Amino acid sequence: MSEKLTLVNTKGNGMTLALHAQDRPNNVAVISRYGDRTFAELNARVNQLAQVLRNSGLQPDDGVAILLTNRPEFIEAYFACLRAGFRITPINWHLLGDNASYVVENCQAKAFIGDARCDQSAVEAYRDNRSQLKVALCVGGHIEGFDSYDARLEMESAENIENPEVGAQMLYTSGTTGRPKGVYRERLSATEVLNTPITQFEVDAAYNPETDRCLCSGPAYHAAPLTFNIALPISNGVGVVLMDKWDAEETLRLIDQHKITHTHMVATMFHRLLALPEETKRKYKLSSLKYVLHGAAPCPIHVKRDVIGWLGPVVYEYYAATEGGGGYIIASEEWLKNPGSVGKAPDSAHNKVCNDDGEELPVGEIGTIYFKAPALKFTYFKDDEKTAGSYNGDFFTLGDMGYIDEKGYLYLTGRSAETIISGGVNIYPQETDDVLLKHPAVADVCTVGVPSEEWGEEVKSIVQLKQGVEQGEIISEELIAFVRENLAVFKAPKSIDFIAELPRLPSGKIQRRLVRAPYWAGRDKQI
Repeated sequence: MSEKLTLVNTKGNGMTLALHAQDRPNNVAVISRYGDRTFAELNARVNQLAQVLRNSGLQPDDGVAILLTNRPEFIEAYFACLRAGFRITPINWHLLGDNASYVVENCQAKAFIGDARCDQSAVEAYRDNRSQLKVALCVGGHIEGFDSYDARLEMESAENIENPEVGAQMLYTSGTTGRPKGVYRERLSATEVLNTPITQFEVDAAYNPETDRCLCSGPAYHAAPLTFNIALPISNGVGVVLMDKWDAEETLRLIDQHKITHTHMVATMFHRLLALPEETKRKYKLSSLKYVLHGAAPCPIHVKRDVIGWLGPVVYEYYAATEGGGGYIIASEEWLKNPGSVGKAPDSAHNKVCNDDGEELPVGEIGTIYFKAPALKFTYFKDDEKTAGSYNGDFFTLGDMGYIDEKGYLYLTGRSAETIISGGVNIYPQETDDVLLKHPAVADVCTVGVPSEEWGEEVKSIVQLKQGVEQGEIISEELIAFVRENLAVFKAPKSIDFIAELPRLPSGKIQRRLVRAPYWAGRDKQI
């Protein structure tokens, strides 16, 4: 890794920011509750932080962990690491217990940047890993044992650093089963970065740095907002508006106020936006939107069709994960002709759907989705067993299930770990969820398999009702009948429970395991 990046003629994210700071210094790069940055200001602070980390003894390939909410310092830390050759790991600040501390230790961080809003987790992570860390910096206030981020930056030069190097990111999976796992890839060389082709996402996004602005609607530590709402737009000279916390009407207000052109959302956000009163939706102008990307969790067909009908053909869907993906992306017009699909894989991808024995299935049959592994394979950091379990020769899987139709379009049906097996029949709970979400009384839903002496498992839906709807036997029977009218009887819930709020990750994914767990508590064997 001896090759160095230069300021001129490079596509490396760490230095494209410097080019935009040079060409359009006064354009706004970041707008947030915690301060704004022009491209010149952002670039200056990236250089200062890179110097702080270097002067603290960090070397290329060393890890930097950040526990930061959606604020400018998150972006500064991200680009400083990409510019100086460090490996950055953003930590999910929703993690409870000692998980934040575990990630700092597991990613072998030499530097730790914490947010005063997350002081309890930050203090614990610092205390547990003090001997491993060379520097700990605090943003937005005081944390015991940490140096002031701003004070340390003020001591360094704002000039572009000498000998910049390509850095990398190592993000951690959601950790819905056991500890989060770091998705690791080796750093690219400067030559490899220069030869990296432009992505289909960038082609479709068609960024214009003079007119466009992106809204970061999700937590920046998550792979999708980080990539699509921060890394790509800023690297293309487009400013970013950071939401501190997602809210449906606030999203519309920010789109109107800042003339947002690009954003990334998840299906849950679509559902809640559509549920806003019509008079609320009409208050805001959304005509600036030209690229609304969504993914991370399946989107019910009726929800997406309604969103396209409202916003126009500006909605794009992709299928990928922290580990990577097969290049699936589908525009509105194509989706309307193939509703429910996440698109076709590029010819170079050679993705496939396999049975439990790893054998490729015929068209239309549901199985586990495998991606052709890229030349730069990922590994789960320090977990050879989990890495090996994800690969089948030159292919890897995320555990998702689906089928490919006769035209080559991929359709998702859920995850293998979520499949309900009732009387030997596979039932995919996402199908049931999608139907129930059409019912006017349902705000959210999660369908799971629960114990059954006769069938092994039976279908139960846990429903979050809309405000003002009364729980009870009448609405339960109505919802079950509604599903039976729209799906095969065996896919309908045998019973329904009600809950005040369902657990979802910030990415929008339902935590089906947590919903399911109480029904299986105390059993020696859980199907």
